[in-house]
Amino acid sequence: MDADLKSLQIERKHRDKGEQPKWATRWIVAGVALFLLLGLGRFLYSRINAATEVSVVRVSASGGPGDNGRTTILNATGYIVAAHKIEVASKVIGRVAWIGVDKGDKVKEGQVIVRLEDDEYRAQLQQARGQLTNLEARLQELLNGSRPEEVAVAKANLEQSRADLENARTNVDRIRKLHAEKVTSQQSLDDAQARYDAQAARVASLEKSYELVRIGPRQEQIDAMRGQVEQARGMVAFYETQLANTVIRAPVTGTILERVVEKGEFVTTSFVGERGAKGYVVSLADLNDLEVELDISQNDFAKLGARQRGVVTTDAFPDRKYEGVIDEISPEANRQKATVQVKVKILHPDEYLRPEMNASVAFYEEGAAGAPARPSIVIPASAVRDGAVFVALGEKAVRRAVRTGATTNDGIRIEQGLAGGEDVILSPPSDLKDGDRVRVRKG
Repeated sequence: MDADLKSLQIERKHRDKGEQPKWATRWIVAGVALFLLLGLGRFLYSRINAATEVSVVRVSASGGPGDNGRTTILNATGYIVAAHKIEVASKVIGRVAWIGVDKGDKVKEGQVIVRLEDDEYRAQLQQARGQLTNLEARLQELLNGSRPEEVAVAKANLEQSRADLENARTNVDRIRKLHAEKVTSQQSLDDAQARYDAQAARVASLEKSYELVRIGPRQEQIDAMRGQVEQARGMVAFYETQLANTVIRAPVTGTILERVVEKGEFVTTSFVGERGAKGYVVSLADLNDLEVELDISQNDFAKLGARQRGVVTTDAFPDRKYEGVIDEISPEANRQKATVQVKVKILHPDEYLRPEMNASVAFYEEGAAGAPARPSIVIPASAVRDGAVFVALGEKAVRRAVRTGATTNDGIRIEQGLAGGEDVILSPPSDLKDGDRVRVRKG
């Protein structure tokens, strides 16, 4: 019994339930270390990307729209469009061999943008030049007239023929005498007379030929050959132009809005199919010449006048304002919409504006002289750094280039770059950059 009881004893390592296995201890230590590392990383990230605390001042504009008795008389919405959009087409048909621009590229007037394959046009030009050389040689031949050797040959032939004629005359006289004496027959006399007449005709022909060789070609022949030479020169000029047209250049300075061809595609000048040859290669426009296209209700049209001014804003950049003036009024109304189309020219566009952007125009009353006064904007001089200011937009600092004017007791005058209503950062830190996070200091 005692031996059996001893065999039922539990070992001490199994009775100490509070002792943990070694693998559990390792996992706990690793988890604590990972948690500490994550906390340290979060702390360092927050310190590095901490928002800079700044003080701001709200910019106010005096003398602008709504000030000095001038109020907004009409608000209208529309789209920004390029004043002159150009679809650059080819003058000749051909396959695209090279294209050197892409959408968004800026090009200068005369810059090569597309080259077409030109083997056929070079061959046609070479053929036309050969034809011209041939005709010019023939014309020169006519102008030079007959060579002395040709005149000498014609004269020798004529003298030979005259000698033969004299011999024929002598023969006819002899046979005529013999015929009178009844020695020869009438047939012999007739044959001799026929040979004489034939030789006389030959002499007359050679005399004409000699005269033509001696005096040279007629003026009419020379004039006709000159006409053929001019025609050949015209063909050479035509094929030179065709060859030059295989190089397509930018007609104006602007920005590529659309590229519609790729290398190997066919360009035509006639009918364009949906999936066939292309009718033009690129479209471009001068983005420094932009307009806002508006449809003004006929009920509000009377509020506007020619050269009416307004302030242009966009949905994409509502803090940026641009001066605008009515540049075009449609001569006819839209019956279905009951509107009149008006185009407002943006006077000082920048790189933020894009064609087809939504835009709003606030038209305001004109001053007494018919022209609006420029809004007067004055900000503290400490806000300007290196010709720019920083504007607080949400939680970011946006750098805005400005043009400054005279310095007054209230601060420095801003001629361009601010429109009023912006929150300008005072005394921006030296390390503050465009896009940095900022936090506006309260009070």
